[in-house]
Amino acid sequence: MFEIKEKFYLDGKPFQIISGSFHYFRTVPEYWQDRLEKLVNMGCNTVETYIPWNFHEPNKGEFLWDGMRDICRFVETASELGLYIIIRPSPYICAEWEFGGLPAWLLKDRNMRLRCSYKPYLDAVKEYYSVLIPKIAPYQITNGGRIILIQIENEYGYYGNDTAYLEFLRDTMRELGITIPFVTSDGPWNEAIFKSGMVDGALPTGNFGSGAEWQFGQMEKFIGSGKPLMCMEFWDGWFDAWGEEHHTSEPEKAAKELDALLRLGNLNFYMFEGGTNFGFTSGRNGGSKTGDVTSYDYDSPLTEDGQITEKYCVFRNVIRKYRNFEEIPLTSQIKRKNFGTIKCSGRVGLFSVLEKISAPIESVYPQTMEDISQNYGYILYRVKVKDGEKVSEVHLEGAADRILGYMDRNYIFTAFAENIGEKFEVKDGKSGAVIDLLCENMGRENFGTGLENQRKGISDGIKINDHRCFGMEIFPLSLDEKQISDIPEHEFSMDDTGNSPAFHKFTFTAEETGDTFIDTEGFGKGCIFINGFNLGRFWEIGPQKRLYLPAPLLKQGENEIIIFETEGKFSDEISLCDTPQLSEN
Repeated sequence: MFEIKEKFYLDGKPFQIISGSFHYFRTVPEYWQDRLEKLVNMGCNTVETYIPWNFHEPNKGEFLWDGMRDICRFVETASELGLYIIIRPSPYICAEWEFGGLPAWLLKDRNMRLRCSYKPYLDAVKEYYSVLIPKIAPYQITNGGRIILIQIENEYGYYGNDTAYLEFLRDTMRELGITIPFVTSDGPWNEAIFKSGMVDGALPTGNFGSGAEWQFGQMEKFIGSGKPLMCMEFWDGWFDAWGEEHHTSEPEKAAKELDALLRLGNLNFYMFEGGTNFGFTSGRNGGSKTGDVTSYDYDSPLTEDGQITEKYCVFRNVIRKYRNFEEIPLTSQIKRKNFGTIKCSGRVGLFSVLEKISAPIESVYPQTMEDISQNYGYILYRVKVKDGEKVSEVHLEGAADRILGYMDRNYIFTAFAENIGEKFEVKDGKSGAVIDLLCENMGRENFGTGLENQRKGISDGIKINDHRCFGMEIFPLSLDEKQISDIPEHEFSMDDTGNSPAFHKFTFTAEETGDTFIDTEGFGKGCIFINGFNLGRFWEIGPQKRLYLPAPLLKQGENEIIIFETEGKFSDEISLCDTPQLSEN
């Protein structure tokens, strides 16, 4: 029995929640046990995780629950280690995750309104919850399991004030079998924000990284006394964006903030271990142009690859002041490995294999990724200029996020950020030329009120010589495992691919596996695949310079790395190192 009174009570006794955020979807499942054992040994009695909707229903009606998506296995693993569990299954999670966890297919509806009482949105949520909630309900403490709290929405006060929407989420979960207490979470420093996220039947909690006494004092003003105080996100670090600095914080300073917080209430570390934004899952905070890096290291107590840090040790010392706990043996043997330098075995330009890996869609006008039921990756628009018309300028209307323009396969411009809506002059324009526009989805916004404006590709028009061009081919380039495997082996050679996007292939033999880090020195921008699995994005602007490659993604024997690079910048070799590099230093 878990109850909320003036304190939290477990089986009739006061219970202080000391929890850590660990996202199962950011760590390979082979390492869940290791990370959770280390959570126990730091002194935590609870683990918290979001559940990202787009990870489990990537396409409408297609539900995935295996491998990294096996939330039931994750809950069972935590339970076996004696941890209690907080689940945050909100339709929206933020989390610096692509689109804040919302599935991209929602935007196929051009009238879509998110996180409010728009019926098509509510219907989609209910269909998803009708599958998700019955999976987690059996693990509630009221059913003999160890899930003790469920969050209704996530920092909703920053977004809106539709109380009916919050009531819908609450009531829907109750109807589907949730019987344990609900919580909400928002920033306590703003009364309007905090109260807008509150709803009857849910305990309000706060998200902050410092000033616990003042923050909790604010919360008491808004919710009244006689209720337990909890920081649902104690920010012990921060995330990184491309082109910015790598964020770190002083362990001793963070430990003092932790001590103050535990004197007054309950907490959940955000994050305990950050993990990795594999594939195209990294988000983009509202207003950011470049998006978040692949690493979600977060300067957490555990590093991206699960190494114990100084912050972990000082946190453990503080926690020992508030609860007695025994450390348990670590059952996994995980090591870093340097595989050395690997030579490129072949490369092929995108334009050479485009029609072999992507079936073009004939369209009169440009359609977005969402229009053609594509979620992530790239999309290419091909326009053939009429004979007799010489290309002098190109202008894109409603384009996102970053576009590389080519004329007869030769690079002519990059449209990005401030200049994405400009007119691009074309030198030596040709009559009857073929214009290719490679558009990259750099991650949909995960925070802010601009969520409904996150359609990717070109939504309005392609103007050449100041008039719109109609009639084009659209090539979906989701770069999923199938598309990568469809690249014909015989196409790879050591031929010069010029300044066009290309796939670069590397193979190496591993006698034994180990965690390693792929150094992208010499390459410009793109993404990396190991044995068909998308590790994530890289970009020469940093701060991240190496991509984490967990040992379970390697095979004893031959392994294949394919780097898709878009800028025409590449090297004939890569290095697999035994240390990360998350900053320029």
